[in-house]
Amino acid sequence: MTNILLIETATAICSVGISQNGELIALRESSEFRSHAEMVSVFIAELMSETNIDYTELQAVAVSKGPGSYTGLRIGVSTAKGICYGADKPLIAIETLFAMTSGFINENKEKLQTTDLFCPMIDARRMEVYCSINDFNKQVLVETNALIIDNESFVEQLSNHRIWFFGDGAAKIESIINHHNALIVKDFNPSVKYMATLAQTAFDLQQFENVAYFEPFYLKDFVAALPKVKGLK
Repeated sequence: MTNILLIETATAICSVGISQNGELIALRESSEFRSHAEMVSVFIAELMSETNIDYTELQAVAVSKGPGSYTGLRIGVSTAKGICYGADKPLIAIETLFAMTSGFINENKEKLQTTDLFCPMIDARRMEVYCSINDFNKQVLVETNALIIDNESFVEQLSNHRIWFFGDGAAKIESIINHHNALIVKDFNPSVKYMATLAQTAFDLQQFENVAYFEPFYLKDFVAALPKVKGLK
């Protein structure tokens, strides 16, 4: 029996789960604004109690590695690394956008065509998104990148393929890209539901991270906002 603790905090969704042999058996999720630091440890404790699984009975901890929110990723990865250290378990890192793509394809197969392309989007402020493009077989066609959306975005791909845009960044293209091949799904979010199978595959292949040195895939450097309180600089 392979028990894996799953943690996803790359966006506004705080998602925690436990999988057994690649099947999700327990789940907690919250979309409460900035709740990650408060909720992730609570969710983990609740799920461990609910499933009657001890930390010693985990085979690994899997975490969504980004890209996404700097703070969210830092909380998720720090929590995962702390458990790995304390329980002496291996760490698995799952690419956030690929997990979204895998989950979207698996959940919507009846709507899809084999020539469709898939573009998960995570909001990166203003008109910028983190995105990638995969084909129906989940092969990566465009690697994860930070893209500023304009009316020239995806023109070449849309001329030959339907493209599914999904995630919390997808709403940004709605008023800019007007094309019959652009299919926009705004209510699809990252979740540990889409990590369970990927984490099991990584475990079977022994694809583990170095717990001491692993860092989230931030994609861009963190830039702190300037303080707005009078007298502070």
